[in-house]
Formats: sequence, C-alpha cells, structure tokens
Amino acid sequence: MPGDGVRCRDWSPVIYGLLLAVVLQASLLAGRSEADPLPDIHQWSGEALKTLRSLSLSSLPPLPKDPSNAYQADARAIEFGKSLFFDQRLSANGKVSCATCHLPNVSFTDRLPLAKGMGTTTRRTMPLIGVAYHASFFWDGRKDSLWSQAIGPIESSVEHGATRSMCAHLITDKYRKQYEEIFGTLPKITHKSCPPQASPGTGNPAAIRLWNAMKPGDRDAVNRIYANLGKAIAAYVSRILPQPAPFDRYVDAIVAGDPEAAAELLAPEAIQGLRLFIGKAKCTNCHMGPLFTNSSFHNIGLAASKKKPQDRGRADGINLVLADEFNCLGSYSDAKPDECTELRFLDRNTSQYVGAFKTPTLRNVADRSPYMHAGQMKTLADVLIFYQQSRSRELGHQNLTAAELLQLEAFLKTLSSPLAFPQ
Repeated sequence: MPGDGVRCRDWSPVIYGLLLAVVLQASLLAGRSEADPLPDIHQWSGEALKTLRSLSLSSLPPLPKDPSNAYQADARAIEFGKSLFFDQRLSANGKVSCATCHLPNVSFTDRLPLAKGMGTTTRRTMPLIGVAYHASFFWDGRKDSLWSQAIGPIESSVEHGATRSMCAHLITDKYRKQYEEIFGTLPKITHKSCPPQASPGTGNPAAIRLWNAMKPGDRDAVNRIYANLGKAIAAYVSRILPQPAPFDRYVDAIVAGDPEAAAELLAPEAIQGLRLFIGKAKCTNCHMGPLFTNSSFHNIGLAASKKKPQDRGRADGINLVLADEFNCLGSYSDAKPDECTELRFLDRNTSQYVGAFKTPTLRNVADRSPYMHAGQMKTLADVLIFYQQSRSRELGHQNLTAAELLQLEAFLKTLSSPLAFPQ
C-alpha cells in the first residue's frame, strides 16, 4: 500500500476511493487499546489552540444587525417569514416555495447538482446555515442583504416564475393582518391599478409593458410590499443556525484541559485531518471562523462546461448588486447611506473576479453533496482530489498525500450537527 509520501495526482477517483477504504480500515485496526496512554495527538501549541478557538461555535458572535432590515429581530416578522418561506402560492404554478430548494431536513439544501423550481437553474442551491452573518449573497454576490436575496428567486423564470405584483396581491388577499401588524397599513392596490402579471424583473416583455403602464405610486406600493415580504423571509432565515458539532465539543474539551473527554469525541484520523486543515493544507486561507468561510470570492480553476456559456461568477455579480433597486442604498432599504459600507466600498474591478464564486460554509458539508457552484463534484473525496491536483494559484494543496486526503475528509465529517431554526 502506498505510504504517506506517495501522491495520487494521476489516479482516478475510483482508484482513490478504493485506496481510502483500505487506509481507513488500516486506521481503524491500528487504533489504540484501552491500556494505551492518551497520545500526544491532543496536545496543541498556543497558536494552534488560538486557531481552534476561532473556528469553534463558542467564538460565533451574536447575530449581526442588518441596518437595511429594521424588522430582522421582530418575532412577528420571523413567524410571518416562516409562513412565506413554505408558501407555494409565491410561484407561477403554485408548486414552488423557498423550501422547494432549501429543504430543512437536508441542511436547507436539495442535494441536486442544479437547483430546480419552475425549470432548472445554472447553479446549485447554496446552504442557508448562518447566512445572516454574511454580507453578500448568491454564488456571485449579486445581492447585498438577506432580504433582497429572498425576493430574487421569486421573479426568476426558472425558480418561482412569479411577479412582484402577484406577490403584492397575495399579501393583500391572504396575509393582510400579519403584514399590517408588522409593517403598517397596506397600500391600496387593485387588479386594474396593478395587474398581477406586471413586473420589471422577469424579463418578460409583456410583464414589463404592464409594469411601465402603471402609475409611479402604484409601482412604488408594489415594490414596498415586495421588499417587506423579503424582510419577513429574511427574519426567519436569519435564525437558521448551526449547533455544536463533534468538532466544537472537542475544542471545548481541549480548552477545558480534558484530553480524556476530547479522545471520546474525535477519532485519531479526524484529529490528524484537523491538524492538516489548519496547517499544511492551508484550508483556513478561505474556510475560516466559526462558519468556516471568509465569505469572499475565489476562482479555484474549475473547468468551464463545453455545453454552456461561461459563468463569469462574481465578475457579473458586482454590476448586478450595484444596479439593484433593492440594495442597501436603495429607497426600500431601512439603512442610512453611511451604514452601507460594504456596498459603498465594493471592489469594482470585475476583471479580477471572472470565474470567481463565493466560499460556502463547511458546516454540515458532509451532508449536502454534490459540491461546487454547479454541483460539478459528487463527493467530498472528489473535491479533495480536485484540490490535490489543482494548479490554481488560489489553492495550495499539491503536496497532500492520499492518506492525508482521507484524514481531511474524516475531519470534515465532524462539522455536522442538527440546525436550530424556528419550528
């Protein structure tokens, strides 16, 4: 069997998978007996311990305030948002809701390579775990708040396929009491003043003509209702939070000086993977903090599909967020201009972001395959092989061995836990 010094750069995923099975079996057979003393594997340097603490949920700060959403902490908005999140009437065919792609029982993803609503999208569903801590949304960052992200898919022809006018009528007809308790009196709209098919955001020429024919005050009323709908959904989604995983409990035990408890929480191969994660593998260059993401954008060298146009990723997302009428500086934001620091100081150099996509959280990563922005990789092993073989300047994993990839995978599996969210 290859030793630690053997690389797997030219091996196929099938051969690599067989090797991992052999290495794992050997690792299990080589486990220490009950009579063995606790190994030095639980001894961490001061710098390493500092890094472990930074990755643990014990370092996760309280939910940040979104200045553009004054209702994020409102308990009534959270409950209202929950109703909207699961409401299939916010779609053209009455069969698609936010929960169609963000299933609570699979970490609020869908385990599909590409998301499917009214049609099939060009990217996979992003996880919602701890998303309220982020400053940009979607794989390309084309939205700068959780509430503006929430309303984006509703007008997408391949997601909900609805219009904002249709949503305004649904709120007026079915949710008036809940809405007015939170946001105040609903503006008056009728089917004549506001045709349900009217919308500027679907790309449908007929919908755009109907929208442009509406009076400015009626368009503003619809936009206001639509934005508030998003703010309620965001209030609910902001409460989708990770709970302590085996990794977090391990760090707690190490910090408490209890190596016996630590030894019961993580297997030796997972601890070795953790050492690689914060050291040789350089994973914390991008996957840092308690949510294991820097929330930034990187081109990791994924080959473009020969059958589809190039996905420019963040390069297009920059202009989209700047032009968004629902961004932090827009008239439907609750923020003061000087509170929109992320948008005001946005890096607008699109050329350096071609093919760059947002770093996703690694929380529950083992439970939400496939991986990458378009589901290009089926398993964690596939991802690790890609990183090991990659020549991208964004990555530095070329010196990892097959055994080390297995150890990294074992560690990543310790980041899974149930989620907390309003039931």
